[in-house]
Amino acid sequence: MSELKYKRIMLKISGEALAGDKGHGIDTDTVNEICDRISVVHKLGAEIAIVVGGGNFWRGRSGKGMDRTTADHMGMLATVINSLGLQDALESRDIPVRVQTAIEMRQIAEPYVRRKAVRHLEKKRIVIFACGMGNPYFSTDTAAALRAAEIDAQVILMAKNVDGIYDSDPSKNSHAIKYNKLSYQEYLNKGLCAIDLTAASFCKDNAIPTLVFGLNDPDNIIKAAKGQEIGTTIY
Repeated sequence: MSELKYKRIMLKISGEALAGDKGHGIDTDTVNEICDRISVVHKLGAEIAIVVGGGNFWRGRSGKGMDRTTADHMGMLATVINSLGLQDALESRDIPVRVQTAIEMRQIAEPYVRRKAVRHLEKKRIVIFACGMGNPYFSTDTAAALRAAEIDAQVILMAKNVDGIYDSDPSKNSHAIKYNKLSYQEYLNKGLCAIDLTAASFCKDNAIPTLVFGLNDPDNIIKAAKGQEIGTTIY
C-alpha cells in the first residue's frame, strides 16, 4: 500500500478506449494492456471499482430521429458488453471480479446493491458497474461520480483518449492550452466539456477529486493510482 496514494479507486474508462486503433468494437490487445495495468494496481492493494462507457458500440446521440430514452437504453446495454469483456480479461489474470448492473439481468450479472458492492471491494474483488445509472439522460461520467460517492471512493481516475483537459479541442486547435489543475468551480465557469457538467457539479458538491488522463500510455493507470502528476486534476 505504501506505493499507492489512494486505497479505494473509481476508474472510469471510456468505451472508445477499448476499441484501440480500430475505432469500433473491442480490441483484444488494447483490453489486455489495460487489464495488465489494472492487475498491477490491484496487486499493490487498491480496492478498485470500474465504470466503463459504451461509445465503442453505441452513442445515444447517434440515434438520429430516435427516441432519446430508447437510444440511451441501447447505450446502457453497450456498457454491459464492455463490462463482461473486462471481467473476462481480469479473471484470466486470477483477479476476482463482479459485474453489477443498474438494470437487472440476473443471468449474467448481479443487480446493483451498494452494501454488496462495498463488501466485494473489502474482499479485494474488483467491481464493474454497468448500465450507467439505469436512467436515460445521464452519462456514464455521471454514473461514475454517483457510484464513487456511494462506495466512498477517494478519487475518480478518468481514462480518456486525450491526455488531460484543454481550453479547447486539441484535435482541432494545435494551440490549445492544457490545464494541470482546476477547481470544479473553474471547470464549470469555463464551460469545459472533457467530462459531463452534471458529473463535475456532483463531484464538486461531494468533494471527490477527479484525475483526467490519457490511455495512450496504459501505464498512466498505475501512475495515476500512485498519485504521480499526469493529466489534469480537478479538485
